[in-house]
Amino acid sequence: MAPAGPYRLVTVNTAPDRAKRLIGRVVEDVKEQYDITHAGNAASIDEVRKVVEEAQPNVLFTASMWTPEEAQQIIGIAKEIVPDLKTFSLPQGLQVNKGPDAVVEYIKEHLPALLG
Repeated sequence: MAPAGPYRLVTVNTAPDRAKRLIGRVVEDVKEQYDITHAGNAASIDEVRKVVEEAQPNVLFTASMWTPEEAQQIIGIAKEIVPDLKTFSLPQGLQVNKGPDAVVEYIKEHLPALLG
């Protein structure tokens, strides 16, 4: 069976290199099930509109450094541009408290529900 997708993913993470590495691991681990391309990263809330306009993603992840309120603000901006965007927010503090492996596992656990 062919992988589902293609999905264009934008991340919102103040550490773009870390976002790229972690998403790279997820993409590699799930490539049999999902065709995901990391299309861009917004390193601040101010960059979200520009990155989403340029990348036209169908999936957006907010990283674990954002508070729930900030994540909602980010998602609101992104959905103004792509109304049917699928969004996923990592729990605040996950990376700091449990490390990158926990982030990768958390994303992989939740992908089926997100991407249907």
